[in-house]
Amino acid sequence: MKHYDNIIIGFGKAGKTLAATLASQQEEVLIIEKDAMMYGGTCINVACLPTKNLILNAQKGVSFDQAFETKNKMTSKLRNKNYHKVADQETATVLNADAEFVDDKTIKVTDDSGEEMLTADRIFINTGSTPIMPSIEGLSESKHVFASREMLDQRKQTQNLAILGSGPIGLEFASMYAQFGSNVTVLAHDAQLLRRVEPEVAEMATADLEEDGIKFAFNSVLSSVEDTDDGVKLTYQQGDETKVIAADALLVATGRQPNVADLHLENTHIKQGKRGEIVVDNKLQTSVETIWALGDVNGGPQFTYVSLDDWRILNNQFYGDQTRTLDNRPVYPTTTFLKPALASVGLTEAQATEKGLNFIVKSMAAAGVPKAQVIGDPRGMYKAILDAKDHTILGMTIYAEEAYETINLITTAMSHHISADELRDQIYSHPTMTEALNDLFA
Repeated sequence: MKHYDNIIIGFGKAGKTLAATLASQQEEVLIIEKDAMMYGGTCINVACLPTKNLILNAQKGVSFDQAFETKNKMTSKLRNKNYHKVADQETATVLNADAEFVDDKTIKVTDDSGEEMLTADRIFINTGSTPIMPSIEGLSESKHVFASREMLDQRKQTQNLAILGSGPIGLEFASMYAQFGSNVTVLAHDAQLLRRVEPEVAEMATADLEEDGIKFAFNSVLSSVEDTDDGVKLTYQQGDETKVIAADALLVATGRQPNVADLHLENTHIKQGKRGEIVVDNKLQTSVETIWALGDVNGGPQFTYVSLDDWRILNNQFYGDQTRTLDNRPVYPTTTFLKPALASVGLTEAQATEKGLNFIVKSMAAAGVPKAQVIGDPRGMYKAILDAKDHTILGMTIYAEEAYETINLITTAMSHHISADELRDQIYSHPTMTEALNDLFA
């Protein structure tokens, strides 16, 4: 039985960064990844980067075929780079194999050469998350139903696409395919989109998506899926009505769940939550003191940059002053890459009201920003929630071009308690979307 100082299961953002860190400290580390096409994790291979590459190329008017090839070249290059970032370290080893727990200290790995038992002083689980596929008649048997990863592998453009789910993944794919020229229908369970977003922004974004040609079936429940000669027939309930639509393919975007099924955690004392997530303390340690869980698998926010922050916590615990924990994680933004993009950080007006805070609201139309006119898409708005006394920022929502960049400045201001007045008086380069802050906070 071979023993290692450290074993990491999963080659995701946190795992591969931790592996490189441990190796830089001359610690022996084995990182196990069952899928050689997933070196670097979900983000660079089948999520954040390939989808954003396709989205941006669609918005530029690039053809689907060309955009697909560009995406594949990018992911291949990044996957290879991520592999060598770890594999080329003197004390690091990358193993392409399945891994499962035999007990709290033993892992069984299986590959084409057979099985082997491994142990380690420390074990880190970084297996990410996997799509939730609902139990719907005919869905699992259909040859025209895809999750986001499989959808990204479709070399031929889907001309008539149906999407089940109206969360960030569903809306990003809807916007992307509409920009490529496909007909898109979204089956949304709720009565409206973006329920957690400022209501006036959600209403505006919905109208813009519809203007871009996307059809929405609100308050709908998909009841059956049936393959046809050239696609799929979808039967759904909308109130008391039964409706049917035809599509070339159905993208299922109903959320993701922790990827733990193959780990056989029942053989360990690792505690799991209601959604299957691995329960961790504020230092990411599981109920077994020699095992940690990082990234989506521990039930935290499912963002690659949050996964990276999990690495920062462990890096600080192992090699720093041990002050970083989940309890003092900095505020962070979120972005849904629509056209224009929708980004937010902190509280909405409704949340500030619920907390009983004394606040003021600042808002303005994106059309008032010269750069929006230069880009050619003046749609959207800015809305900020400020402390009424000192004008520090409690939250902000940006629905505008380049929102994904501007929101990072707002996040930094919030983290360092920089008031909106200081952002108001800052001199920004021109023309930029960030100039909006001069007028927004005036």
